[in-house]
Amino acid sequence: MLQSVPFTRTLDIAFDKVEHGLAVARMRDRPDLHNHVGGPHAGALFTLAESASGAAMLSAFGDQLTRATPLAVSAAIRYVRLAMGEVVAEARLQASREEVVAKLDAGERPEFEVSVEIRTADGVPVSEMTVAWTLRPNR
Repeated sequence: MLQSVPFTRTLDIAFDKVEHGLAVARMRDRPDLHNHVGGPHAGALFTLAESASGAAMLSAFGDQLTRATPLAVSAAIRYVRLAMGEVVAEARLQASREEVVAKLDAGERPEFEVSVEIRTADGVPVSEMTVAWTLRPNR
């Protein structure tokens, strides 16, 4: 992710785990990313969650990149509590890899969701996000 999506480096996002449709990403506390109340800006939280969702997606479908381009279709985020300090995003694929690949094999453009929970470093939930992804077949 850090190589293919340079913006993740701008926010200093680190990946603790990426495997089988799961990704855990972390963004350390940085004053230049704060909002007006001293926590991570909503845009930074969004980017952390979207980056984690992309890593989860790639862990499941990275082997399909020679024949399809992954694209985010939509994203919805809900901020449930004020985030302060370092934050961690855990993203999980919500689709069957087999079903998605079967649609791609059939010449379709599959869509699937990745859910993300954002927590403080000590585990308090602060945001929830769902990102819809597609694999656009290459021509």
